Amino acid sequence: MGLETQRLALREMTQADFSALCKILQDDDVMYAYEGAFSSDEVQGWLDRQLERYKEHGFGLWAVVLKETGTVIGQCGLTMQDYNSNKIMEVGYLFQKEHWHHGYASEAAIACKEYAFDKLNAKEVYSIIRDTNIPSQNVAIRNGMTCIAKFIKHYRGIDVPHFLFSVKKIL
Repeated sequence: MGLETQRLALREMTQADFSALCKILQDDDVMYAYEGAFSSDEVQGWLDRQLERYKEHGFGLWAVVLKETGTVIGQCGLTMQDYNSNKIMEVGYLFQKEHWHHGYASEAAIACKEYAFDKLNAKEVYSIIRDTNIPSQNVAIRNGMTCIAKFIKHYRGIDVPHFLFSVKKIL
């Protein structure tokens, strides 16, 4: 699997990406929507889930590599998520803080949406975003999505309000 945009390459993560993933998942600012940074064991669990998703679905969250430097700056991809007793295809993204506000998340998210529509024949994709995460909501909007629902997600023992964004494939 390999997706390319003008500035980015998206590829499956491997164990070699662990330290790059730590730079994302162990940053309190990046992980505020998840109620704080992950431990090393939680980062490994996250990586293991992506590797399993690649085997099970052929997709998951992919490493986002800056073409100019070859550096992993984030992760973006497609995952199957539970919503309202259904499985939905979500476009998700997390980037190292130093790479925020450069348009990388939007660029990668749009590529993932197009991959879902063009290669996986998805009819609709979603993004599940914490209600206080305005930058991620803006990425969803730039990805052509609109907010269609608000719901409570139970995470780390607390109730966390989230918005469900959606975009349908134009037939």
